[in-house]
Amino acid sequence: MKTKRILSILAFSFIFTIGYAQKGKVRQAKKEYDNLAYVKTSEILLEVANNGYKSVDLLQKLANSFYFNNQMKEAAQWYGELMAMSEDMDPEYYFRYAQALKSVENYTESDKWMKKFHEADRSDLRGRAFASTVDYLSMIDEASRDFKVYNMDINTDVSDFGTTQYQDQLVFASARGGGKKYKWNEQPFLDLFTAEKQEDGSYGNVTALNDQVNSKFHESTVSFTPDDQVMYFTRNNYYNKKYKSSEDGTNRLKIFKATLEDDTWTNIEPVHFNSDEYSVAHPTINLKGTKMYFASDMNGTLGKSDIFEVDINADGTLGEPVNLGTSINTEGHETFPFVNSEGDLFFSSNGFTGLGGLDVFVIREFEKRRALNQQLILENVGRPINSPMDDFGYYENVATKEGFFTSNRDGGKGDDDIYSFSIPDCEQIVEGIVKDQETDELIVGAKVTLLDADGVALNSQTVGNDAAYMFEKLECEKEYLIRIEAEDYETVEERFTTPKKRQKLVINPKLEKDVKGIGQGTDLAETLGIPIIYFDYDKYDIRYDAEVELQKVLAVMNQYPDMVVDIKSHTDCRGKAEYNERLSENRAQATRDYLVSKGIDASRLTAKGYGESQLVNDCGCEPTNNSDCTEAQHQLNRRSEFIIVKM
Repeated sequence: MKTKRILSILAFSFIFTIGYAQKGKVRQAKKEYDNLAYVKTSEILLEVANNGYKSVDLLQKLANSFYFNNQMKEAAQWYGELMAMSEDMDPEYYFRYAQALKSVENYTESDKWMKKFHEADRSDLRGRAFASTVDYLSMIDEASRDFKVYNMDINTDVSDFGTTQYQDQLVFASARGGGKKYKWNEQPFLDLFTAEKQEDGSYGNVTALNDQVNSKFHESTVSFTPDDQVMYFTRNNYYNKKYKSSEDGTNRLKIFKATLEDDTWTNIEPVHFNSDEYSVAHPTINLKGTKMYFASDMNGTLGKSDIFEVDINADGTLGEPVNLGTSINTEGHETFPFVNSEGDLFFSSNGFTGLGGLDVFVIREFEKRRALNQQLILENVGRPINSPMDDFGYYENVATKEGFFTSNRDGGKGDDDIYSFSIPDCEQIVEGIVKDQETDELIVGAKVTLLDADGVALNSQTVGNDAAYMFEKLECEKEYLIRIEAEDYETVEERFTTPKKRQKLVINPKLEKDVKGIGQGTDLAETLGIPIIYFDYDKYDIRYDAEVELQKVLAVMNQYPDMVVDIKSHTDCRGKAEYNERLSENRAQATRDYLVSKGIDASRLTAKGYGESQLVNDCGCEPTNNSDCTEAQHQLNRRSEFIIVKM
């Protein structure tokens, strides 16, 4: 897999203790190994090992040669012999052996060596990720979805990978171009190609990009700006016909920029954060064209390669790269990022627990969550995208429901193959039976309403003698609200989010008799458990968490259509009294306006802000505007009240 081949730079000592007759072949293998020519290395060392000449060092090099050339079944065999000879070695070998065992789906044995790896190096994020998700296979099964993937007709018997759509074309990297061979795998260097979309939806008529983009070295992984006028792509450190290497003699990867002129990609130039001493690769650009994400092993990288982001300024210049941190990056490989039109971040990793090799992971609503400083939730996308082998280069078009990824799984045409799939429609069903909380009796005639996350009613049913309800065709991975109302019962609401895998959801609501203590003079905030309607500092816009609380008030007022409510907003004593009164007045009116916007007649609501004039304790600030009260005591005064003035 190309990540291991063109992003990992490895250095090992090479000492053998074997018979004199094999020394010539070992010297040749050492030369090839030092040059990262793993195909030749494995051939030579395999002959030596099969002749009965084995040592720890030889087995390490032989197993590594297969591992880094992605022949995992062979790697598992020779790592197994290595461990049988000696388990006292760098813990990284435990990790590699565990990964190789996954390729033959021996997860039990793999878990054993991952546990040993974790115990040997508890600082490694890969081991910690395994330890925290021991039951990872069942979690992956839960995330897996039922659709088919197809090996594309454009694949060849060499490596084809890393797809991106450009208008009606599919852009990808391939070794089909001929020319100079890459020592690592004895295939030609990669070039960029396009395939045109046919009337039947397939892709064909493969054509190489122009010679300004393609060189005699590697090109791969492309991304385009939203206006389709600028292209970023990966290439070896080769520019203006100059081939450069790092201080240790390694030719690294760089990201280059090209612009479209007269239907030709030209004006090739490197981005400013490239370096001869590290690699940057695999760019992807978000929908707004404001961010580029890429993989690199630059300074500050946590592992073999990390995902970074960089701002794209209004004038097209790039800012400074920022590491996305430990929610995404481990001591392993994180690579091939992709951000879809909804801001979901996909990438491949062998540092988090998966089915084997590189697995595709996703953080839903990544860009939105990161902007709001919310928790990032990592998911393995499951089968059939992921397999026991390497799966990477994920790309999806949400609008056309087309998806592509690359894998070297069994049954392919060549080394790495491109697979396509249709993003499946995902419809959910929610059903349940309405019962009495105390007696468990059926509540016939209850009204059940389905609402979206914003409280907009989508559908409603009145349950019959079986007290059963059912709503069909709900979207996957979407938040909904079920509201159940019945005469003489307290209204019940249940908020839920549908999973991404099609399945039937069961919500069996149980209702309590009456709304406790309701009557004229009742404070609904106290009755419904609403401590305060929260606003951002110095603002009076209704926040999402405030909407959740106001939905409770809305439900009661809908249940009692003659109810009139007085909204009161209070502050603590800190700050100027005039300011507190004005701010609380604005917040009370904003709360009233929200309820009116949701269908409550304006005549049923009054609202007033009282600032700090009605404190519930002795936490006043006059005359010095200071108070010795604790934060908890001040909190009691920052409250919202919904007083029933008429039933």
